[in-house]
Amino acid sequence: MKNRKLIDQASRLAERFCITKGNKFRLKDFDPAETEGVKSKKHAEKLLEQSGAMASQMQETLYAQDRWALLLIFQGMDAAGKDGAIKHVMSGVNPQGCDVLAFKAPTHEELDHDFLWRCHKVLPERGKIGIFNRSYYEEVLIVRVHPMLLKNERLPDQLVTKHIWGERYEDINAFERYLTHNGTLIRKFFFHISKKEQKKRFLERLEDPKKNWKFSMDDIQERASWKDYMEAYEEMVQSTATQDAPWYVVPADNKWYTRLVVASAIVEALSELHLKFPDVDKKKKKELDEIRRTLLSTKD
Repeated sequence: MKNRKLIDQASRLAERFCITKGNKFRLKDFDPAETEGVKSKKHAEKLLEQSGAMASQMQETLYAQDRWALLLIFQGMDAAGKDGAIKHVMSGVNPQGCDVLAFKAPTHEELDHDFLWRCHKVLPERGKIGIFNRSYYEEVLIVRVHPMLLKNERLPDQLVTKHIWGERYEDINAFERYLTHNGTLIRKFFFHISKKEQKKRFLERLEDPKKNWKFSMDDIQERASWKDYMEAYEEMVQSTATQDAPWYVVPADNKWYTRLVVASAIVEALSELHLKFPDVDKKKKKELDEIRRTLLSTKD
């Protein structure tokens, strides 16, 4: 498939899940089991392979050009498929040009800093792709659903008011605007899985010894707060979806479709940068000519 045709197809698929203005966003309008726009699972896997190959080519140019960085943020409930998407979508990308970071419960040092600090210090440098498996958005998700976690951050009492979540949305929007102004392209993905499908995957994990390590009682306890989490995710998208840092609400009940949507959004994002290999100036060309002459002058 020609590159332009693949990019156009990727753009069409990703666009249906892209939120750039959150004021009218309602989670109930998005079906986690949707598979529109793809003929079959087999067709999706073929497109994923093609998209992955293109993303790999674009990443090489991104690295060589050394002007932009790409930050991908993955959020979602447990078993929504974030790890699998990273593995399958980015499988062809040169590891030297891509960093994956998974953010767990904050350490004592991290809690002694502002809530953006631990993510800010590991942002991707120019020429690289950075993937955050969970991120600073946990501060308006799990911390909001379980407000007792806020006490661990030891904020001054007068700063912890009913306005704190709105203030955090403002801080996040300002932070992402700052990154955009400094050459970091941001794409955010909410892996939208149904409660029924999550239960199915949890049961599969229990039956598979190779996946038992992924499971804990905490996962079950979090299911009890499902409604609160969905409300938190909805408000997160409503409050932080922007033109420069959009959210993709990705149907996550079918892994093959989820991975294709993510790959399509990445291809579309990189295509917007109009990447190209750097031009070689006269001084560099002269140096290359000298290298060529040196190599040709030797017998071996």
